[in-house]
Amino acid sequence: MSVRWIDNHCHLPAEPRAREELIAAASAAGVERLITVGCDVPGSQLCLDIARVHPAVWSTAGVHPHDASTVVDDRGAVDLSGLEALLADPRVVAVGECGLDFHYDHSPRDQQRAAFVAQIALAKAHDRALVIHTREAWPETFEILEAEGIPERTVFHCFTGGPDEADWAVERGIRLSFSGIVTFPSAPELRDAAARCPLELLLVETDSPYLAPVPHRGRKNQPAFVTLVGEAVAAAKGVPVEAVAEASWATAQSLYHLP
Repeated sequence: MSVRWIDNHCHLPAEPRAREELIAAASAAGVERLITVGCDVPGSQLCLDIARVHPAVWSTAGVHPHDASTVVDDRGAVDLSGLEALLADPRVVAVGECGLDFHYDHSPRDQQRAAFVAQIALAKAHDRALVIHTREAWPETFEILEAEGIPERTVFHCFTGGPDEADWAVERGIRLSFSGIVTFPSAPELRDAAARCPLELLLVETDSPYLAPVPHRGRKNQPAFVTLVGEAVAAAKGVPVEAVAEASWATAQSLYHLP
């Protein structure tokens, strides 16, 4: 049985030759579709440019919490006009990644919150999926989502919570996307979360070039390695790899409204 995969969250490089090599390697590994993810307005434009020339690639438009200060002024006013212009293109299938990162705090927390709230509204207004990044900010993330209303198509990318956070998301129909962290020996709670996530809400990703899975940990990650993430998720759930591949393909297709 042939197995096909979607890497539903990666960051393809700007350099054309390197990008072509990564896409070709992914295809050879059975990774037939990629979502390349924007973290600021210029980066989101690059993602769209890539998606326009690669039939197997779709893109997102978002402002990462690290970059929230680029769209939120000192008075708290948010300008997402640059993102909104990109959402006119159907190759842009989601808003994000956006959210809260209280580990690094590269942008002030009030600006992170303002940018997150504005992007939730943007996803709703344009009927796009919402891609959430959250790190060391679970209570605050949950509070904002409850207050603003969770878009029907929402995913926690690179999910790093445990069973409790997984249960909160699953109860609300939020998808969970697992990365190479699920292969790390130090992540038993994450494997517990994967085990209890229903297949219909489960996705896999690389977040490349970051977080390469075992046995490539410490090296540069690439979309072809999403197969290793899928294998680890299948092992955690006690199901065949084919089941995870098929389910994650279907979940990504419905989440992003892919053809």
